[in-house]
Amino acid sequence: MVWIKRVLVILAAVAVLAAVVMAFLPQPVPVDLAPVTRGSFEQTVDEDGKTRVRERYVVAAPLAGRLQRIVLEAGDPVRAGQVLATIVPSAPALLDARTEQELRARLGAAEAARARAATAVASAQAALSQSRADYARSRELAAQNFLPRSQAERDALAVELNARELEAARFQLQVAAHEVAQARAALSQARQGAMPGVRWDIRAPVAGRVLKVLHESEGDVPLGEPLLELGDPADLEVVVDVLTTDALQIKPGDPARIERYGGAPLQGRVRLVEPSAFTKISALGVEEQRVNVLIDIVSPRAQWQALGDNYRVDARIVVYRRDDVVKVPSSALFRRGEQWAVFVAADGRAQARRVRLGRRGGLEAEVVQGLAPGEQVIVYPSDAVKDGVRIAGRET
Repeated sequence: MVWIKRVLVILAAVAVLAAVVMAFLPQPVPVDLAPVTRGSFEQTVDEDGKTRVRERYVVAAPLAGRLQRIVLEAGDPVRAGQVLATIVPSAPALLDARTEQELRARLGAAEAARARAATAVASAQAALSQSRADYARSRELAAQNFLPRSQAERDALAVELNARELEAARFQLQVAAHEVAQARAALSQARQGAMPGVRWDIRAPVAGRVLKVLHESEGDVPLGEPLLELGDPADLEVVVDVLTTDALQIKPGDPARIERYGGAPLQGRVRLVEPSAFTKISALGVEEQRVNVLIDIVSPRAQWQALGDNYRVDARIVVYRRDDVVKVPSSALFRRGEQWAVFVAADGRAQARRVRLGRRGGLEAEVVQGLAPGEQVIVYPSDAVKDGVRIAGRET
């Protein structure tokens, strides 16, 4: 019995000693793990933007006078030539030289705008004819495997974009012709002198819908006072302002996704990166140079019927894409000297490893060298994670 007691005492002492040793040993650091994967990689420029009607027209008062109450409301359809508003012109005592000069200047400006619009139509027609010829050649060569199919797709996109440019140019020509007619009629009316009670009808220059009623109530209005905005809500574009450093990577034809507007994601395509930038103050009070990027919505109209003018959206513009690449979460990367590195989980310990990257996106990065698919990396590593430290990982 004595030896049994001695054995029990020895075992208890060993257990206490082991507990003390374990208490003073460093505990594994809890970490979040994510796998290194292989698949498609996209580098995107993500910014918020807003929708707007591509071609809008502000109807203004062609004469000074008393405007009758406008009965149209936002959303009402209008046809070309429809009466939008009525003005009873003021009856000046005489037509002074200054007023006549202003009306002549307005007529001259309207005629110059019509000439520019006609030139733009001719230029757009030529560009469309050239792009159609290029697409026909590239499609034939691609069918014979003499040209990459991607080139034929780019030429097809150019045809679509040029067709839209021609449509917009024709719209501007129609509007300019209406402006000339209004300016010429206003000058003629002023020369003849306004007769009491004579009504002047303001007609719609284009077909579309009323976007805004800027002056609804009856009252006196001066020459050039904005009255209504017209446009086609089905012809929307997305305007996204991006940093000029990001704009250098974006080019016309790049795909884009329109998200977080209240519906399913939409497909879009960059039409234009505007050539002039502007200064914008960020939420942190920092001055930034930004530039507008115009995106056409290419998804079927049925998918975005509820989307209207000046709605907020999020745009994700794809500037780089590759398939079958090794990629790692961007949250696992950190700088070590002049190179990028990650912590790899190996045999229960953290192992620092330098990696060579290709492109970096918002959530993922393309790995050229240093990692293999299937390995586990530590994401958001804390200061407690060091090379060789014991870790207790949990997959994210």
